[in-house]
Amino acid sequence: MGDITEPPVAQTKRIGLVLADDHPVVLAGLDWLLSLERDLEILARATNGNETLSAVRQYHPDILILDLLMPGKDGLSVLREMREEKSATRVVVLTGVGGDDVLESIRLGAQGLVMKDMATKLLVRCIREVHAGRKWLDRDYATRAVDKMLSREAGLQACAHKLTPRELEIACLTAKGMPNKAVAEQLSITEGTAKLHLHHVYQKLHVDGRMGLVQHLRNRGLD
Repeated sequence: MGDITEPPVAQTKRIGLVLADDHPVVLAGLDWLLSLERDLEILARATNGNETLSAVRQYHPDILILDLLMPGKDGLSVLREMREEKSATRVVVLTGVGGDDVLESIRLGAQGLVMKDMATKLLVRCIREVHAGRKWLDRDYATRAVDKMLSREAGLQACAHKLTPRELEIACLTAKGMPNKAVAEQLSITEGTAKLHLHHVYQKLHVDGRMGLVQHLRNRGLD
């Protein structure tokens, strides 16, 4: 009787990754740590937005690990172009900063979010979850984002009781550092009208000038 040959064991396809970060040390560290996982495969590394888009187009990775702060085209620009191109690559944002850019990245289609100060095992878990078609958001950041959103909403309501919609609009633009002329152009009003509205804002909020306005809005989550 001849020997019975066992059928070959089917190998699971590994998850293809492109890593994008402008810090070589971070890239090298990610490459080494993720390469230790048997189900992950590093296809390419990129240090700016243009390199990232080229790598995604060339390798069609399952997952792009994307930093938002990169030279040239930043992470948000990369996400916008990928969305326009209807790229099938899923995106995990790995960032060291919070703020509106992170929320915008989620609006632009990022399926995962991990803060850089979290353990690598959470990034690996996020990659696997996103590859499986699920979303993964860093719990601490998500909590902070919701708290900020609620604080901002409460701040808007508080200011809305004191200011007209136009005055609130002008207050927020001014707090962003826009001069009166730029505010007037954006709102299609005269510079004199913008100054008059701003004067009323100062009076109603009991603040002394632009710095006082900035601090007043910041305290209410409107920065």
